[in-house]
Amino acid sequence: MTSKLAVAEALLARAEEARARAAEHLLARQDEQGYWPAELTADSTLESDYILLQLWLHPPHNGRWEPPTRPLVEKAVASILARQLPDGGFNIYPQGPADLSATVKAYFALKVAGLPAADPRLAGARQRVLDLGGIQAANSYVKINLSLFDLYPRRHCPSIPPEMVLLGSFIYRMSSWTRAIVIPLSIVHAHNPRRPAPDGFTLQELFLPGASMEYRRDETFLSWRNFFFAADRLLKLWERYGSGNVRAWALRGAERWMLERTRYSDGLGAIYPPMMYIIMALDLLGYSPDHPDRREAEEQFNRLMVDDGERFFFQPCFSPVWDTAIAAFALGEAGAAADGALADTALRRAADWLVTKEVRRKGDWSVKRPRTEPSGWYFEWANEFYPDIDDTAMVLLALNRARASRPEAQRAAERRALAWLLSMQSGDGGWAAFDVDNNWTPLSYMPFADHNAMLDPTCPDITGRVLEAVCRLGLCGDHPSVRRAARYLLRAQEQDGSWYGRWGVDYIYGTFLALRGLRAAGESDREAHILRAGEWLRSIQNADGGWGESCASYDQGCYVPAPSTPSQTAWAILGLLASGDTSSRSVRKGVEYLVETQRDGGGWDEQLATGTGFPRVFYLSYHLYRHAFPLLALGEFLKSARD
Repeated sequence: MTSKLAVAEALLARAEEARARAAEHLLARQDEQGYWPAELTADSTLESDYILLQLWLHPPHNGRWEPPTRPLVEKAVASILARQLPDGGFNIYPQGPADLSATVKAYFALKVAGLPAADPRLAGARQRVLDLGGIQAANSYVKINLSLFDLYPRRHCPSIPPEMVLLGSFIYRMSSWTRAIVIPLSIVHAHNPRRPAPDGFTLQELFLPGASMEYRRDETFLSWRNFFFAADRLLKLWERYGSGNVRAWALRGAERWMLERTRYSDGLGAIYPPMMYIIMALDLLGYSPDHPDRREAEEQFNRLMVDDGERFFFQPCFSPVWDTAIAAFALGEAGAAADGALADTALRRAADWLVTKEVRRKGDWSVKRPRTEPSGWYFEWANEFYPDIDDTAMVLLALNRARASRPEAQRAAERRALAWLLSMQSGDGGWAAFDVDNNWTPLSYMPFADHNAMLDPTCPDITGRVLEAVCRLGLCGDHPSVRRAARYLLRAQEQDGSWYGRWGVDYIYGTFLALRGLRAAGESDREAHILRAGEWLRSIQNADGGWGESCASYDQGCYVPAPSTPSQTAWAILGLLASGDTSSRSVRKGVEYLVETQRDGGGWDEQLATGTGFPRVFYLSYHLYRHAFPLLALGEFLKSARD
C-alpha cells in the first residue's frame, strides 16, 4: 500500500512539474497584444492551387509561361515535391494514403511549372492517378478548375449558375463555406473563360482509357441524385439558350453579394477557396489589378502565404481567436503557473483582446434569426459575416477564466453571446458551426457536392462544448435549452459508447466534448451512457499509454487507431475525467505519456493531423493544440487528485 501511495505521489509531483513547464511555454508564446499566434497547416493542394492561380493571373506569352511570380512558383513546386509519397501520390493527411484529387492537382501544378514529363517524380504521380481511376474520378472542383484552362471538358463539369442568388433564401440552405465558394465560382463559371495554357500543354495522359466522364447516377429512377443530374442538363441548356437579361441580373446580384461579404472581413469568408475564386471573379468582371477591391482581395490571399526563407506553404486561413480562446482556457483551468502574476496578466490581456473581437453586425446567420442581436466570435482576425458557434462557446469558456480590464464590457459581451448561442440552437437540440437547421439533405446530391460539406448539420462535439459554456455561464440542468441539448447528445451516442467528432479527429474528440457537456449539465457519472463512453475510451488506449486516432475514421465510419498524439491523449484524459474516472490505470498511464513525451522547452511534438476541415476531403494541423490541450488535461488531472 505504501509503495502504491509513493508511486501515486511521484506521478502527481511529475505532473505538477510538467504542468508548470507547459504553462510557462504557453505564456512565452503569447503576443504582447494578448492573442496567441499559431500556424494552421493542411496538405499540398493549397500550393497546387496557388500555381493554378498564377497561371490565371499571368497567362502565357507567345505560348511560354514565365510569370513574374516565378520565384514563388518554384518555392511552391519544392513544397509540393517535399510531400510526395513513395508511390508517387499525394495524401491529404500525414501518414495517409495517396488521394486522387490531391495527386491530380499536384501533377498539374508540377507539370505547368516546368517539371519535365520524363522526370520520375512526375511519372510516379501520373501512374498513381491512373491507378486510382484517372482524372475522370477526381472531385468536381478539380475538374472545374481544370476546365477554366480547357484541360477538362466543360460539358462534363457541374453547372454552377449565378441565378441561384435570385432564388430567395435558397443559397442559405447551403453551408456558409459552400455559399462563399460557389457564389464567386458561379461568376467564373458564367463567363466560361477558357484561359490559355502554355503551348502544347495537356493532361490527356491522366485520362484513364474507357473510364466514363459522366456523373454517377442512381439505378433507382426517382432519387435526388438523378433529379440534380437532370437539373444540370437543363442548366446547360439554359446557359446556351436562356435569357441574357436574367443572366446579367443574376451576375450583378452575385457580385453585390460577394463584395458585401468582403467588408469587415479579411477576404471573402476569410478562407482560402473563396479568397482564390473572388480574385478570378473580379478579374472577369473587369476589375483592374489596381482597383481597391481587386487589390484588397489579392493582398488578403497573399497574406495566407508563409515564406520565411526556410519554409514555403499556404495556410487555409488564420485561427487567432480560436487559438487564443483555447490557450487562455487551458491556462485558466490549469490554475497557478510557475509565476501566478504573469499568468494573471496574460489572461487579462487575452480577455481584453477577445472582447474587441466580438461580432456586432448581422451576418448570414441572421437570415434565419433576424430578430437576434448580433454577437459571437469568428475564427480568424476579421470575419464579421460569419461568427462561429464553436468559437463563441470556446471564447466564453476562456472569459469564464479570465478577467478583462473593463469588467462591465466583458459582462455585456458575455450576456449578448449567451443569448446569441441560445438562439442558434437547432430544432433537434444540437448546435452546428455557423447556421441553424442547415440540414436539407437533398443538397448533398448536387453534382458539385462531393467536397462533402454542402451542409452544416448539428454535431456532438460542438453541442458538447456549447453545453459546457452555457452551463458555466449559469444555466442549470433544467433549463429547456440544456435539456434539449442533453437529449440530443444521448440520441447521437454511437453503439460502442463514443460520439462522432465533426471538427476534430474524430471519435476521441467528439467523446471528450460530449462528456464534458453532459457533466456540466449535471448528468450523473453513474448513468449507463456515461459509463459506456468511459469504457470505450479505456478500450482504445495505446500500449504506450497515449491515445491516437487516424483521419481514416471518417472513411470507415468508426474508430481507426493511430500512433499516440499529445492532443488526442489529452482529449481522452479529459473525457475520462469528465466521466468520473479520476484514478484508473488508464488515466495514470495517459498522464505518464504526457509527462514522458514533453519536450525540454515545455511543449510537445505532434506529427499527425488532428483537426478536420471537410471529412474525407480536407484535414488540418492546429499547431497550438499539442501545447494547450495537454496543459488543460494535466491541470484537470491535478485538480481531480486534490478533490
